[in-house]
Amino acid sequence: MMGADAALLVVDVQNDFCPGGALAVPQGDAILPVVNRLMESFDHVLLTQDWHPSGHRSFASSHPGKQPFETVRLDYGEQMLWPDHCVQGTRGAAFHPALARQRAELVIRKGFRRDIDSYSAFQENDRRTPTGLAGYLRERGLSKLYLCGLATDFCVLYSALDAARLGFAATVCADACRAIDREGSLAKARQALADAGIAWQPSVAFASGTRP
Repeated sequence: MMGADAALLVVDVQNDFCPGGALAVPQGDAILPVVNRLMESFDHVLLTQDWHPSGHRSFASSHPGKQPFETVRLDYGEQMLWPDHCVQGTRGAAFHPALARQRAELVIRKGFRRDIDSYSAFQENDRRTPTGLAGYLRERGLSKLYLCGLATDFCVLYSALDAARLGFAATVCADACRAIDREGSLAKARQALADAGIAWQPSVAFASGTRP
């Protein structure tokens, strides 16, 4: 098992981000066996869940004449527009049925405010509204955070960058993530992680019980 100060953060392993979903990440469901094995190596497992109301401001359908993957300027900055996805209470918003979610001790729902999108598990896209995750980790004495899930180049990336910025030792589990990878976004994400000093390691490096 990993140390008592380590937690695994499983990001957005939901039906809409897996094949057949409204915003499917290529091979998104291929990570499930790896993620489930990883969970067994941690005493502390946390999940995030995209949880949008209908008509969310990040949906292209909320902007007449706009298409998914176009960008618009909102009051908090540039926002990529998405297909309607992970709408509260729908099957698409549910965790993938193969995810061993019973191992989780906390679920952080994000993106539930209609006017603000939220990639990071720590802070919404206005960069002012916290989710409360940092306080939870600190109060539990969890200083090392291992991240996996969907998608590498958006929610996993932003969560890892915020974790490092807030003083947590962050590691991205390379083989337990998949990317959207539009216009080189995966390569840019890898560079951003490297620039922030965030480790990018295969799960075998620590899932065996080794404590890096």
